[in-house]
Amino acid sequence: MVYSPHAVAEHAVGLVLALNRKIHRAYARVREWNFSLDSLVGFDLHGKTVGLVGTGRIGRAEAHIFHGFGCRILAHDVQPEPTLVAQLGVRYVDLAEIYRESHIISLHVPLTPSTHHLIDANALSSMKSGVMIINTGRGALIDSRALIGALKTRHVGAAGLDVYEEEEGVFFRDLSNNVLQDDVLARLLTFPNVLVTSHQAFLTKEALANIANTTLSNITAFERGESLTNEVRVNEVLRQR
Repeated sequence: MVYSPHAVAEHAVGLVLALNRKIHRAYARVREWNFSLDSLVGFDLHGKTVGLVGTGRIGRAEAHIFHGFGCRILAHDVQPEPTLVAQLGVRYVDLAEIYRESHIISLHVPLTPSTHHLIDANALSSMKSGVMIINTGRGALIDSRALIGALKTRHVGAAGLDVYEEEEGVFFRDLSNNVLQDDVLARLLTFPNVLVTSHQAFLTKEALANIANTTLSNITAFERGESLTNEVRVNEVLRQR
């Protein structure tokens, strides 16, 4: 489905800003008349290294945003984007260097057998202490149990998750009157340095308009026997499994 890449990129950066400056905690705190600044220290994004795993339309949009903050940007993709190198000074490197050098790592790759649990215990152990991990791509890019382990030891400083590997049956539903059955998700929600949003990164007026227009265009194209935008073919799906 086609939608605004800016919607997802901006949401990812929003998670970074909220986690870094503890905005979610400050919001909850002042509503109880607590205006202290204890434990709300963040860091300047300017000069920090951001690792983008995947530089498709969303990753490219995010690179431009982080460049505006004055960040150094590393990237990894099977098809490097020359314009990012020329315009923003992005440097394409292997995953090992991204893990080793990045203060913030943001994931924007599809879920395939090779990217399933791309961020596992080994990957996490090779990252900088205090690294921030952002996932607006696919939930199963991250081994959630390994992430919990790294959060418990404080090796991972923060995590912003708009997707979760077992989100089916949970996300997009109101479970406020139920007992959450997923113990892994429940544990993630207990960390003050973890922000989970319910797969809403795409949710802007512009993106919804793009989705509606693409759907209507595909209906018209189907009636005319023409090729469809973003058509999903069964053999392509099977190849990814």
